[in-house]
Amino acid sequence: MNISIGDFLIGENKSVFIIAEGCDNHLGNINEACRMALEAKKAGADAIKFQHHLPDEEMLPDSPMSDNFEEPLYEFLKKYALKLNDHIELKNYCDKIGILYLCTPFSWKAAQEIDPLVPAFKIGSGEMTDIPTLIRISGLNKPMIISTGMSTFQEIDRTYDALIKLKTPLVLMNCVSEYPPVYQDLNLGVIEKMIKRYPNAVIGHSDHTPEIYTSFAAVALGAKVIEKHVILDKTQPGPDQSVSIEFNELAKLVDGSKKISLSLGSEKKVHF
Repeated sequence: MNISIGDFLIGENKSVFIIAEGCDNHLGNINEACRMALEAKKAGADAIKFQHHLPDEEMLPDSPMSDNFEEPLYEFLKKYALKLNDHIELKNYCDKIGILYLCTPFSWKAAQEIDPLVPAFKIGSGEMTDIPTLIRISGLNKPMIISTGMSTFQEIDRTYDALIKLKTPLVLMNCVSEYPPVYQDLNLGVIEKMIKRYPNAVIGHSDHTPEIYTSFAAVALGAKVIEKHVILDKTQPGPDQSVSIEFNELAKLVDGSKKISLSLGSEKKVHF
């Protein structure tokens, strides 16, 4: 199974596609976000991804606090979420330096706003079971990359069936929604099960560990897309600091993943 995202063909017999997840580690500073895009390009990533939050469209002001936040998420996003004009500037900058710009919308309105900017939609684990909204987004006629960290196989089945029925080009990302996860909870063997269970989707892995080792293992197990959180400085506070790697580590991740991807043939040859 192969799908096209921008100029990239992703899937069977193709090199692994690496997404640097910028999340909100820019803390609302557009200059820092642009710097992250540049560092991702220098590290060899294929894409840099950010997030488009419209807090009043996606949550109530008194939403419960997450363990990896030091203030309510609603208040954090009100202060630090990038505005639409920021995303337009980021998209233009990414085009200029030659790295693919991606973005996660967290509501239908956010998806509509970023639609002109992206070649595909990344959907977070929290929205994977919101099939009515996913169907609306699929109507924008772009590939969808969907994380599955908070879902059972039965829930993934429903989303997969709904979107494949609409002929939506689909990437399903194996994921564990712990920040960071306990290694015993990763169960990377699920990747191989997903490859067999969802033959009309490309299978990837979204990694929330603070290192790069399990991403290498995911590639070896057949993941064709790797998404990894990145940060300019690990000493910087923030909600995603504990699951992010710096860009020198990203360069090692890209180099190792591409080499592993090249080595996964199964033909027995005698070499001289």
